[in-house]
Amino acid sequence: MIGLPATAMSPDPRGEITLLLQQVASGDRAAADRLADAVYTELRRIARRLMAHERRDHTLQPTVIAGEAYVNLVEQRDRNWQNRAQFFAVASQAMRRLLVDYGRRRRALKRGAPLQRIESDVPGDDLSEAYDEMLAISEALDRLNAIDPRQVRIVELRYFGGLTEEETAEVLGISTRTVKRDWTVARSWLHAELTRR
Repeated sequence: MIGLPATAMSPDPRGEITLLLQQVASGDRAAADRLADAVYTELRRIARRLMAHERRDHTLQPTVIAGEAYVNLVEQRDRNWQNRAQFFAVASQAMRRLLVDYGRRRRALKRGAPLQRIESDVPGDDLSEAYDEMLAISEALDRLNAIDPRQVRIVELRYFGGLTEEETAEVLGISTRTVKRDWTVARSWLHAELTRR
């Protein structure tokens, strides 16, 4: 799973998204509506990619995850968005957290909450292997973070966010060569961790 290449984001040749992000940061509410139109397709694509291995009857849908992530990001008043690559990088992290949190809640429901067992009334809403895989990746990334936080950011940007090596380098302020090297090392480390467990 980690070994799959990331797909690049759609281009923004005129810098429209970056300009809209700056306008939203300065409090322009009309720009927030235009930004939603400009980024929503890309956010749904990232959400679909994150959910590619989920069950068909999943109770969360990519549109809901994309929408919740967008609202959370735009409502961050103290965020100074530098460019679209940074926005989509943070968006992909937010969506990943939503899915991991949902998986943990489903696991807790399946095991039974303390003092009260909560049964799901959604047919076929068992914890799938995909949740276990997503949680295993998330836990492995937490362990890698203790060793090399930059490699974790590169995995998040490349694998979860779909950023290219160049976009990842831009967001992190490092060279493309460093991104390539760390991406290779991180994938190898994660593969070994996930295989071992």
